[in-house]
Formats: sequence, C-alpha cells, structure tokens
Amino acid sequence: MDKHPTTESGIKNQLLVPKSTASFSGHETFVFRYGWLKKAVDAVVADPAIFTQENAIVTLGVGKNMVRAIRHWGLATQVLEEEPHSRGTRLQVANLGRFLFGEGGKDPYLEDPNTLWLLHWSLMSQGLRCTTWHWAFNHLPSNEFTRESLLQFLLKEVRHRSLPEPSESTLKRDIEVFVRTYAPVKSAKNTVAEDSLDCPFVELELLDQTAQSGHYRLRRGSKPTLNHVVFAYCLADYWRRTAPQQKTMALADIAYKPGSPGAIFKLDENGIAATLEGIEETTKGAIAYSESAGIRQAYWREDLCEWSVLQHYYDDSLVSMEMGG
Repeated sequence: MDKHPTTESGIKNQLLVPKSTASFSGHETFVFRYGWLKKAVDAVVADPAIFTQENAIVTLGVGKNMVRAIRHWGLATQVLEEEPHSRGTRLQVANLGRFLFGEGGKDPYLEDPNTLWLLHWSLMSQGLRCTTWHWAFNHLPSNEFTRESLLQFLLKEVRHRSLPEPSESTLKRDIEVFVRTYAPVKSAKNTVAEDSLDCPFVELELLDQTAQSGHYRLRRGSKPTLNHVVFAYCLADYWRRTAPQQKTMALADIAYKPGSPGAIFKLDENGIAATLEGIEETTKGAIAYSESAGIRQAYWREDLCEWSVLQHYYDDSLVSMEMGG
C-alpha cells in the first residue's frame, strides 16, 4: 500500500486501546436511549462545559445520574470528545457527532439501521470506556455465556493484563448493562418489555437469550440490515488502523481477528465474502476481493477516502427516502 488510507477531514479513527487501560463504569447502569446522542450534541454545541453545570439537569431534561450517563455514552460512541487540556471539564462534538447529529446531520433520529451499525463500530473501535463490550465481542472464548461465566472471564482478563481489579459488584453491574444494550428485556410472560425499546442497539439483534434461562448467545451470521457500503467504511477504517502498509488481508483475519469487522459485527466468512464481492464497485476499485487457489483475501489497490464512501451512502439514502423508495 503506497499511501496510508486516509479520510478527508473526516471521522477521527482511534488507535486500538492499550492493554493497560480498562473501565467498567461510567454509565450509571443506564443503557443509552433514543434521542440521547442528539441531545448531547446539541447541549455541547450550546455549552462545552454543560456536563459540569448545575443547570445540566434542566437543559437535558433528565436526572443527575442520567446526565452522567449521557456524557458517558456520547464519549463512548465517539460522538463527543474531550477538549484538549480540559481534563474532561469541557467537551466538543467529534466529527462523527457532527456528521450524524449536528446541523444538517445525516440521521439525527437514528432512522437508518446502518447508523446503529456505525455507532456500534465506533463504540467498539476503542474499548477504554466500555471494556466489557470490547472484550466480550473480541476475546470471549465462546459466543454463548451466562452472566456468571462472563464475570469469571472478565476477572481472568483483568488479572492476566495486570490491571487494577474492580469489585465483583462493579463488574456485575457492568455486565447487566452490557446485556441490556443488545438483548431485549423479557417480561414474566416472555414478551418484550416496553423499556427495552429505549436501547437502539437491540435492533441489531446481536445478542439473544437461548432456550435455557440466563444463557445468552452472540449471534454470528449474516446481518441483512448492514449495508455493504457501511461495511466497506468499517473495513477501511480497521485496515488503516491495524495494517496501513499491508496490501492484502486474508478473509479469516477480516472475519475473526480482534477489532475486525467480522468480530465486531459477528459475521461469518461466507457472509463477509459475499459482501466483499460488491466492495470493488463501492470503493471504485480501491478495495477488491478474490478467491484463487483456495486463498480468499481482500486487496488494497489504491488510496481510499472512506469518509467519502460514507457520505455517498447517506446522500443516496436521503434521495431514496425523498423519492419514497
């Protein structure tokens, strides 16, 4: 790859999280809800120090704990970022936040499921604020787990990485929020509880309960609502952050390596291969895919502005909606 894949004054791509950092709190036990990210962007535009102000409760229209939760999720999804040298007292809207939720934002009300995929990707591309999420999707030995097995896995990872060990109660609360982020809450009659609709990521259907009570499964397989254009953006983002000088990437790496689109979206190899076949046209030849002599891999042929790819997707989607298609 002669040039590093770059964006055009676009979304900042974070380096993979150092192994020495982890966080299992900050959300105040609240999953993020519809409207929170737009509300956070608007509030920070009006006052970068809003989350330190006494009137934040009135401005955001929620309780004190929810104010802290909104700040957490805004930063975790990289819709917001801390102003340099402010020690977190002042925030600014990140490029992704402006793109989706700012003035003329592409999807301020989360109407397109691909926006949720994009936010899920952004959440996972840095695991500092949501370590349980990051480790569960990238390092959990099995796609099936219970709260207890996930707890033991997290404790093992913390000790293996020589990190400060949080209390079990802290980890249990974090696990509960993780589960509620993706799995519909069931009522006593096994129907979806109304409160679960408050968490947008439930729509992604990445996590469900198995027939055995208390058992969960991360669902690996095809994702019909994930557009191949958004997948192309995420692949380019991953490639640029992890292997910028590498001209080829094996399908198995795209499917299974920690931080890869396959790991983050829980896609299988056949689904990724089918998606990759359409990426050459999407990226105008910048990324291609081939299967030859049993070797399946993607090729980076030339520099790509993945930001433009994403911009075109939303512009085309907007035109389609205006035309009623």
